[in-house]
Amino acid sequence: MKLIMLGTGNALVTECYNTCFLLDDGGKLFLVDGGGGNTILHQLKHAGYNWQDIKEIFVTHQHVDHLLGVLWMVRMICHFMNDGKYQGEVNVYGHREVLDLLRDMAVKLLLNKYTRFLDDRVHFIPVADGEQRRINDRQVTFFDIGSTKTKQFGFRLELDGEKSLVCCGDEPYTEREEPYARGCTWLLHEAFCLEEEAAVFHPYEKHHSTVKHACQAAEKLGVQNVLLYHTEDNQLERRKELYTQEGKKFFSGRVYVPEDLEVLEL
Repeated sequence: MKLIMLGTGNALVTECYNTCFLLDDGGKLFLVDGGGGNTILHQLKHAGYNWQDIKEIFVTHQHVDHLLGVLWMVRMICHFMNDGKYQGEVNVYGHREVLDLLRDMAVKLLLNKYTRFLDDRVHFIPVADGEQRRINDRQVTFFDIGSTKTKQFGFRLELDGEKSLVCCGDEPYTEREEPYARGCTWLLHEAFCLEEEAAVFHPYEKHHSTVKHACQAAEKLGVQNVLLYHTEDNQLERRKELYTQEGKKFFSGRVYVPEDLEVLEL
């Protein structure tokens, strides 16, 4: 399976795209969040993917830098369905509140000729805390991360050979995530900035982590690899170097700090 980072930045970035990613399992695609706009289409194109091939989508929460790109996906899908140019159906997963908001936005913003496909060929599928689903022939367990800001879900995806990937959304690890994250192969965790720049970016006041905090959590959980995303973009050209240096001080496994459109083999 391949992980394609379509975006790696936080809500305020202008030099990279907002955090979202694609999982490619032998051509079976699973999109996680969509960033803040129709740049999701640009990122998919430049990653070498046709957005029409994505039939499974998960939305972590309702913040605009995660949700609006999914709304654009829904708009494009319905448009092409109306023109008879879209094959099949699409499933959009998330907790009930975020799906209700997404559907309501689609109904209010899209033309009737497009919204007629909602709940017909565009399926909004609510998931509960701890619920398991088969997506692209993989077991996926969704969980409430215990957000202090707005309801947000993460997930655990079972890979081949007893490996696993856990996405913690875009807030710091909490103990309620431990049953899903402990000992996983890949931990995807936000890192708003370097610890030394906490006074500049105020991550803790915004309910985010520094690289230090994220890597300490990864070490505590005994994971093999930690991937850091949802960052600032002030020193984008040196982000990989600086974040990796700080991360290795607190985590004994492998630290990954991907660029936009970077591909990792899981």
